[in-house]
Order: sequence, then structure tokens, then C-alpha cells
Amino acid sequence: MPASRTSRLSVRASPNELILWNHLARSHGHVTTSDWIRSLLVSAEFSGDDGSPISDELRGMRTQLSRVGNNLNQLAHSANCGDTVHCGSVLDDIETLIHQFDQILSRSRKNPSRKTARRKCDTTVTMH
Repeated sequence: MPASRTSRLSVRASPNELILWNHLARSHGHVTTSDWIRSLLVSAEFSGDDGSPISDELRGMRTQLSRVGNNLNQLAHSANCGDTVHCGSVLDDIETLIHQFDQILSRSRKNPSRKTARRKCDTTVTMH
């Protein structure tokens, strides 16, 4: 038997927010928006979740970032020696990491920043 729900919680929303929330609730398989919001509240904030998945995710990304930093140091060394430098794949890795960090940070902030730094480079740079 479902729990008796006699208390009410109200949240103000713009018409666009309400449309979006209704759509999200249905797309996640919930019959009502209230059911979806109830599941969100129970699953994260009030369940005692210590947030370790994000910490594990950040730890893994830190390792990846360290590897990319090593690759950048190797590229800089090669460039300083006058070698032809192929930087496209390293910059693609950096771009991927920036995007992953942006996603994690947006989940951890109330007002996520939409501004992110993006870098572009020719795939080959020859330095003499």
C-alpha cells in the first residue's frame, strides 16, 4: 500500500520550467512530475549519499590530466629541439577533459558557468 501523502510541498516555476520538468519526468519513466521530483529528493540529497562517485570521477580525470600534461611536456621538448610537432591528438584529449570537467562542475554548482575555454591548433606545427 502506498504511503499516505497528506502534506504538500509547493515550488514556483516558470511555464517553460514546468514544461521541461514534465518532459524530463516522462522521459525518465515517471508517470507524474511529482513522482520524479520525489525520487530525485530521496535518491541524492536525503539518502546519505556522500558523493563518492563524483570524487572517484574527479580522481580518474586527475590521472588523465596528468598524462595529458606529460604529453604536452614531450611536445614542448620536441618543439624546442626543432622537431616537427603533431599536437592535434593531445589537444583533442585536453578538449575532452575540459568538457568532462565542465559537466562535473555544472552538476556541483547551483548556477553552472556556461563559459568554457576552447583551444584550436593546426595538427602540425614546425618549429626551427
